[in-house]
Amino acid sequence: MSRVNLTRTISTRCRLKMFTKMRVLGSLIQKCFNHTCVFQYTQGQTPKPGIREYFYYIDHQGMLFLDDARIKNFTSCFKELKFLNFFFQRLKINDTECYQKEFPYLSLCGRERNYIRCDDLPVVFTALEVVKEKLVLRCNFTNNLIVDFQPTKLFMGSSGRIYHPGPDKLHGIGLIKSSLAIELSHGFTFGDNGHPTHFSMKSLCYKLDSSLKRNMIDLGRSV
Repeated sequence: MSRVNLTRTISTRCRLKMFTKMRVLGSLIQKCFNHTCVFQYTQGQTPKPGIREYFYYIDHQGMLFLDDARIKNFTSCFKELKFLNFFFQRLKINDTECYQKEFPYLSLCGRERNYIRCDDLPVVFTALEVVKEKLVLRCNFTNNLIVDFQPTKLFMGSSGRIYHPGPDKLHGIGLIKSSLAIELSHGFTFGDNGHPTHFSMKSLCYKLDSSLKRNMIDLGRSV
């Protein structure tokens, strides 16, 4: 191989490596922006006398964090049951006209305004349990927020995540946390299009009605 051709070959390889690294770096940057808010704030800031503002983040497992926590995992999430019950019971869509784009949800506590953003949806179903002889889904690691389990309403989005009806005040839909979703997915029967059509549980088979598709579309999600 001539020196010119060798130089061209090396140059091409270098460009390919550079483009590959750029794609990887771009992907990492995008992931960082998905989990880090670029909006500037200070926890506990007081925009006017008597009002304090705090900022939170809910991940796809239903765990709650201070939004500016550098590491978001089980060790840094909020675990106190009394606080979680109080916080999520007051969770609603942000209707204050403040930070609605960056933090679309809100939980009020007296003069404290707790603004919230999330990885997917604010309501995450974290456990399937029997309460008073009924199957229920528990929300966000609380013990006072539950919904009746409706197997015909299970819906798998294009991302592969599984959803279930939730509180009407929060889009009427919630996300099922990953480990529970994997467990439930074993009961799915899939159609030719790759979407689940039936769900089997305890010797019963339920036809899925895909009614949550409308909720997903209203949220601007791909279905």
